[in-house]
Amino acid sequence: MKDIPPRYNPKDHEGPIYSKWENSGLFHQEADSSKAPFTIVIPPPNVTGILHMGHALNNTLQDILIRWKRMQGNASLWVPGTDHAGIATQNVVERSLAEKGITRQQLGREKFIDEVWKWREKYGNTIIMQLRRLGASCDWERTRFTMDKGLSEAVLEAFVRLYDKGLIYRGNYIINWCPRCQTALSDEEAPHKDVEGELYYILYPFAELRTTNDERRATNKGNQGIVVATTRPETMLGDVAVAVNPKDTRYKKLIGKKLILPIAGREIGIIADDFVDKKFGTGAVKVTPAHDPNDFETGKRHELKPILVMNSDGTMNHNAGRYEGMDRFKARKLIAAELEEKKLLVKIEKLEHAVGHCYRCHTVIEPYLSLQWFVKMKPLAGPAIEAVKSGKIKFYPKRWTKVYLNWMENIHDWCISRQIWWGHRLPVYYCQTCITNGERRTANDEYGIIVSKITPEKCPVCGGTDLKQDEDVLDTWFSSWLWPFSTLGWPEKTKDLEYFYPTSVLVTAPEILFFWVARMIMSGKEFMKEIPFSD
Repeated sequence: MKDIPPRYNPKDHEGPIYSKWENSGLFHQEADSSKAPFTIVIPPPNVTGILHMGHALNNTLQDILIRWKRMQGNASLWVPGTDHAGIATQNVVERSLAEKGITRQQLGREKFIDEVWKWREKYGNTIIMQLRRLGASCDWERTRFTMDKGLSEAVLEAFVRLYDKGLIYRGNYIINWCPRCQTALSDEEAPHKDVEGELYYILYPFAELRTTNDERRATNKGNQGIVVATTRPETMLGDVAVAVNPKDTRYKKLIGKKLILPIAGREIGIIADDFVDKKFGTGAVKVTPAHDPNDFETGKRHELKPILVMNSDGTMNHNAGRYEGMDRFKARKLIAAELEEKKLLVKIEKLEHAVGHCYRCHTVIEPYLSLQWFVKMKPLAGPAIEAVKSGKIKFYPKRWTKVYLNWMENIHDWCISRQIWWGHRLPVYYCQTCITNGERRTANDEYGIIVSKITPEKCPVCGGTDLKQDEDVLDTWFSSWLWPFSTLGWPEKTKDLEYFYPTSVLVTAPEILFFWVARMIMSGKEFMKEIPFSD
């Protein structure tokens, strides 16, 4: 009789058992009209590295469900795959290259993307191996990747459909900008953290008190003017007005008067706007349309031209005068010092406030005026809200229903363009001839823009061949939100799509409720006219 080893070694047994399962085809599932389908699509792990304990727990839960339904006789399909994770993967590859003294700029776009594909091959395969080692009974014949050919075609199809429907547009808006990653971020990618900051009270003198020989710089002659409170004095160089609430009796008689913008020396007006909170600070706020989302809207209402005072890397630009080229936080300190020297800094208070940070590199984001591509979300949110309110989709625990509905009912447009290289490049082309000549297809089109799933050979308007593709890529979630049906063959009308969609259950983490879950519900209702899952 063979001796029993003193300790159990799982490696001696799990490998052969799993190979037997897999080789016998137990995990593979075809459409079978004689059985009821039960489908799960795996939340695709990012190819940024290897799996962690959270993945182990989540995939164990999915495996329990799929094996249970398989034993009950359902046609049970568990679709595996991985996500290209645009910004996250680009960041880790850049760090890896930096250890060798190489930057992506030195490599250039094509060679850098080659490096990312090598990374994906290494870590994508490692992730699949780890899932197998966990015993996951996925249908490995159906393994997908968000940038494989089929899913890439789905991304292009979705973009073009939404654009043709008027739900995708390009415009200059305030977005969350990461100076380190050098890209726009959606609201969900810029989580707010409470930080200890400072509230600066700055005197903006009345223009009538300007001296004749002050080199167009503000003075505090007579110490008369309006005191404005701000947490970001470095952006004051882009101020175009000071706003007060029209119902604030302290300032009613001052509306319409002119002030001198400290340091810059420009004249700016005092305007009235209902958005101003009379109780915050002094009740008077600086209006900086290029660096604050509320100010941007105020600027539009009052037809104020925005002034951008920063470069994309977080340094001050030419509009910042002598602070040009300086890091934004260093400029903050020096501007405060100059204001104090000019006796225009009334006081500084400690303040705990919420500040947005990049979800990947944790850099403080900058609200930044930028030309980006967006998806109109309110038309997509309506059917997704109804799907949950009607009980067609249920959340567990139930408390997440309220969180979901609150977010969906207050949804903002989704900034989908990213200024990185790794990802699905926008299917947008610019005809240089039309842009030069000011030609467009219709009055609603932008000059020279062509949106196409295939690379156009010539411009449909002027016939020109000088076409340039947009440099930006799509937000990684733009491919992920199609996952429940793109993995089954959409936009083609496949047998798998007809049989296995909608899927049955989604097992995922609450932190991606908005990133992924809500968007999948919206895309399912938009493109499939059906919810993507029920539980």
